[in-house]
Amino acid sequence: MNCAFALCVVACLHLTSVTSAAEARLLRFPAIHGDRIVFTYAGDLYSVGAEGGTARRLTSHEGFEMFARFSPDGESIAFTGQYDGNTEVYLMPAEGGVPQRLSFTATLGLSLIHISEPTRPY
Repeated sequence: MNCAFALCVVACLHLTSVTSAAEARLLRFPAIHGDRIVFTYAGDLYSVGAEGGTARRLTSHEGFEMFARFSPDGESIAFTGQYDGNTEVYLMPAEGGVPQRLSFTATLGLSLIHISEPTRPY
């Protein structure tokens, strides 16, 4: 009985690890320009040819990059990044490089704004 229980536990753990490995391959937010695709995987941007092959990581920051889009000429990639807690817009060369921050929102450290109610204005 204990042997059968142990075998079931091992089988469940194996299936769980196989399932989680398959889920880890989720590629998100793809964009295509000509023969290049850019996508988000595990919080970083990757690029690969439209015909397939090995993807090349474009970013490696601890923050999360997503929603990448190619510029009309395909030379640059714009994306949103969460590096300091805010979600900002960045631009980088399509072949990789240091992202340039384009937007600056000052929402960190701000307290909540009180919204007045009709019976209690302010």
